Amino acid sequence: MNILLKETFLKLWKKYFGNTELPIVFYYTEGNGGAEWAEKPKGRSCIICELAKVRNGKSLVYNAERVMCGGAKRYLGFTDKMRPGFEYFLSCGNDQMEGERYIKTPAMVKDLMKNQKTLPVKDKNIVFKRWDNLTVNDNPEVVIFFARPDILSGLFTLANFDQTEPNGTITPFGSGCGTMIHYPYLESMSERQRVVIGMFDPSARPCVPEDVLTFAVPMKRFEKMTSYMEESFLITGTWNTVRNRINIER
Repeated sequence: MNILLKETFLKLWKKYFGNTELPIVFYYTEGNGGAEWAEKPKGRSCIICELAKVRNGKSLVYNAERVMCGGAKRYLGFTDKMRPGFEYFLSCGNDQMEGERYIKTPAMVKDLMKNQKTLPVKDKNIVFKRWDNLTVNDNPEVVIFFARPDILSGLFTLANFDQTEPNGTITPFGSGCGTMIHYPYLESMSERQRVVIGMFDPSARPCVPEDVLTFAVPMKRFEKMTSYMEESFLITGTWNTVRNRINIER
């Protein structure tokens, strides 16, 4: 981890976004990244809810045994399988299960899953840390902001500052962890390095405040965003008006 980048971002974030919540990061590794092993859930759990601990400053590392949700296991790259009957679970249900009704038909779910890529992270662990807890030994791959509308406005505009094609950010359909981890990680391996806006999953919404979405940035894209913060709209009176409101709301 480039410690100069860490400190530069902390300074600029406070300057232009006040005392708003710092982002968290994740990366895959064979070790524990100096983080604490997450507890093995004893029942049903959602990793989005568990990441509240990371947002509050606790560094956690997960492996397949520490992720109970079948969807999360797949979206985090710990398996390429889904639960039996998943096509009914995500759609209309059947005699054995109630459907979430997020996709119209089981056949459409099968098509959706057929085209989904698997993350190349076999036998690795995933480390989550808040930005200010990063050390020189960390190697963040994606930076995730939990952002309210005014903050999201600034991040979105900053992400498009050096773009001429209007789709530098995407909002793919998926679970909360899919849009925070799966799709951003795939983008981190692509040439375009698009940013992913997420947390539209109704099942995961109870894990975040009612006015918060996620903004997941591949690390290379994040470095560029940080490098041009002080030549962007952030230095204008327009953003100063928004920033003042952000500080008042805090």
